[in-house]
Amino acid sequence: MTRPFVSVLVDTYNHEGFIEQALHSVLEQDFPAADREILVVDDGSTDRTPEILRRFAPQVRVLRKANGGQASAFNAGIPECRGEIIAFLDGDDWWAPAKLRRVAEFLAAEPAAGFVGHGILESFGDGTLRAIAPEKPERLRLNSLAAARVFRLRKSYLGTSRMIMRAAIARQILPVPEALVIEADEYLFTLAAALGDLVILPDTLTHYRLHGANLYNAGGGNAAGLRRKQRVLAALAETLRRELPARGVPADAVRCVVEIVQAEADQLRLMLDGGAPWETLRTENTIYQVLHGDAPRSHRLFRWATMLPACVLPPRWFYAARRWLAGQSWYRTARAEVLPMPAITRVAGPEEFKG
Repeated sequence: MTRPFVSVLVDTYNHEGFIEQALHSVLEQDFPAADREILVVDDGSTDRTPEILRRFAPQVRVLRKANGGQASAFNAGIPECRGEIIAFLDGDDWWAPAKLRRVAEFLAAEPAAGFVGHGILESFGDGTLRAIAPEKPERLRLNSLAAARVFRLRKSYLGTSRMIMRAAIARQILPVPEALVIEADEYLFTLAAALGDLVILPDTLTHYRLHGANLYNAGGGNAAGLRRKQRVLAALAETLRRELPARGVPADAVRCVVEIVQAEADQLRLMLDGGAPWETLRTENTIYQVLHGDAPRSHRLFRWATMLPACVLPPRWFYAARRWLAGQSWYRTARAEVLPMPAITRVAGPEEFKG
C-alpha cells in the first residue's frame, strides 16, 4: 500500500499559550516526516504567536496574513497544500501520536472515502478528560434525508482538528465564504460529505481544548461574541441552503441539514434582539426535537413545563431567566440528580464500516 503525502494545515490566531503544544503533537507523530508537510496560517496574531512559530523553522512553513477569520485562513492555506490529503488542526488543540498514521493508512486503503472524522478527548483546564466517540465506525454520504438526519447529529466528530479530507475535494469547495469568520469548518465538512463518502472512526485522535477564549463556544461568551456567532450562523444557513443543491443534495436533505443551523442562529437572535414569544417556542422546539427527539416521557413533560414562561415572556426576558437559573448551583445539582439531560437522539445509523 502506497502511503499518501499529507499536508497538515494549522490555523492559528493569538494562540501563544497553545500553539507550541499543537505543533509538537504534529512533529511527534509516528508518521515519517518525509511523507508530510506542516503549514501554519497565522491569521494576523498580535501576541507572541509569530515569535513562537519562528522557532519551528524550517520544519514548519508559516503563511502570515492580515486577520480575516477562519474562512480566510482556509482560503489562503488550502491552495498552498502540496499533499493528496489535508489534515486540519486548530492552534489551540493537539493530536494523539497515532493520528496521521491511522487516517493516512485508512484513506490509502479506501479510495471511495473522501473525508474522515473521528472521536475526540475534550480537555478541560483542570486536567479532566472526557471522551466523545461513536460506538463503531460509521459511513455515509449526504445524498438522502436519512443520511442528513444522521449527519446533523455527528458534527462533534467533524470539527477542524478532526477534519481529514482529500485535497481534491477541498479545492472543489473553495472559496469558503469569508463571512464565516468562525464555523468555516462546518461549511467545509458539510460540502465534503456531499462530494464523497464520509467515514467516522471511533478512535479518539484529537484533544479538543476547552478554554475561555474558544471562539466557537458561545461566541467567546460576551455580547459581541454572541452577536458575531449569530451573524455567522445565519450566513452559514443561507450559504448551505444555496450551495448544497448545487452539489446534488436532495431538497429534503438540505432542509434537514440547515434546520438546526438556522434554529441556533434564531435562538441567538432572540436572546440578543428579542422577538415574539411564539418564535421562542418554535425555535426551542426545533432544537429539542433534533437533539432529544427520543427523550423519555418524563423529560418531555418537564420540558413542556419549563417552556410555559416562554408563552408570555419576551424572548430576552425568557433567556435571561434561563441563564440565571442555570447559574444556580442548587438547580444544577437537582437537575443532575433528579432529571438529567437526556442523551442525544439515537437515529438509525448509517452503513456500518470496518475500517
